[in-house]
Amino acid sequence: MSPRLLVTGAGGFIGGHVVAALGESRDVTPSRIRLLLRHPGSLPPAGGPVAGAPAADVVRADLADPASLRGVCDGIDVVLHCASHIGDDERLTETVNDHGTRALVEEATRAGAARVVYVSTAAVYGRGPFTGALPGELPLAPVSPTSRSRAAAERHVLDAGGVVLRPHLVLGAGDRWVVPGLAGLLGLLSAGLKGCTARHSVVDVRALGRAVVAAGLSDRDLTGAHHVNHPEPVDCSELLDTLADRLGLRLPGPPVDIDEARTRLAGRPRALHHLGMLAVDHWFADDRFWGAVGADPGTGFARSLAEHAVWYREFMGR
Repeated sequence: MSPRLLVTGAGGFIGGHVVAALGESRDVTPSRIRLLLRHPGSLPPAGGPVAGAPAADVVRADLADPASLRGVCDGIDVVLHCASHIGDDERLTETVNDHGTRALVEEATRAGAARVVYVSTAAVYGRGPFTGALPGELPLAPVSPTSRSRAAAERHVLDAGGVVLRPHLVLGAGDRWVVPGLAGLLGLLSAGLKGCTARHSVVDVRALGRAVVAAGLSDRDLTGAHHVNHPEPVDCSELLDTLADRLGLRLPGPPVDIDEARTRLAGRPRALHHLGMLAVDHWFADDRFWGAVGADPGTGFARSLAEHAVWYREFMGR
């Protein structure tokens, strides 16, 4: 009999793709999937960016309300924890990501769940450069309230013997942050970047969804943290040039170097922050993970972006 799985954040960007990956898996019976939603009506509709897999069990609970989590893990073998709060409300971010994860892990432990897989972020390492960094080599040094709260959430999962997955840049249908943010940066510059060879780890959200499912179902001991990105990083100039080409962005000026880009973005601290990140390596390696769980890391940045380009153009057009 296939294991019984609980997915948190099933109505969100990554969680929705995890639900889709479960629907495609031959190792999971749809009737043994339970979806935890704060708003049960938030499942992606058919025809949306992600078509939800059929589920026999949808439960309403809120990570900000620990009492609502009582019983959600009863009968569950594997918890796939994809829910997190990203926003400017620091107190809510801490409540959901840190305290909510602690309450969920305690409930999973009480119910006897065999494994908890938590989707975190490489942002828990703070600012780069990070070059070919392997899990366990870097200290955690989160900078933002969101990354600090997610580092705290990781600790609850790891202390319980769980699995933490740390992607860097996640792209694909439903992404409202990474590619739109980079497109906005190019728009402010009215030009591409030249001579920027800093390397960045990326992962297609569909591959990440498959990785989360595979980590939950694997019979291997995966306890600990893992980097979950495509094995080949992409350099900064190529990343931005490909994005402009695939999305048909109009950049009237010739490419500029990093110093000129900083001059053009003077007075825009958020844009300068993103440029500063792009200008140094954020390359997180983990050669063993994909083979260990038997998952496909996808086709790489350029092809993935091409496959999602229609969704991005429609989203940014709105």
